Amino acid sequence: MSTPNDFRSLADRIEIEALCAGFTDAVMMHDFERLAALFTDDAVLRIPDAGIEVSGRAELENAMPRMQGAWDYFVQHTHPGAVDVDGDTASGRAHICEFGRLRSGSSHLNYAIYHDRYRRTADGWKFTERVYEIRYLDNSPLPGSPPGENGLGVDVSAAQLHG
Repeated sequence: MSTPNDFRSLADRIEIEALCAGFTDAVMMHDFERLAALFTDDAVLRIPDAGIEVSGRAELENAMPRMQGAWDYFVQHTHPGAVDVDGDTASGRAHICEFGRLRSGSSHLNYAIYHDRYRRTADGWKFTERVYEIRYLDNSPLPGSPPGENGLGVDVSAAQLHG
């Protein structure tokens, strides 16, 4: 039989998964103000393989446009990982697949893990730390491109999509 604590634990896990999904959505939509709001004021974002460490919500909001501005295009997918809730703090992981092409011309396909720490605030769960660990990296040129780039279009008609 469930107790109120079981429901609270379930709600915490759902809220934390939504936090991770909100991060990816804000990055993909270039909504850096919303992205920064997902972090506590003292939070840290680290990407050791890229030599990146951003401390605090304000620095994050200023750094993300520069970081995303380096890409011609960028796609990130988040898959839920483990979450361990301990009262008003928690730790967890989110599994990542991302790819894109930098303005420099290099391409990247990454499989990675965000190692996260979270804190419950008056505004809900927030990140206090995100550390991005790349597990696989392929710098081979990506064979595709965004629709419309270089005169390329999507070669699929509505009839093909609907059978």
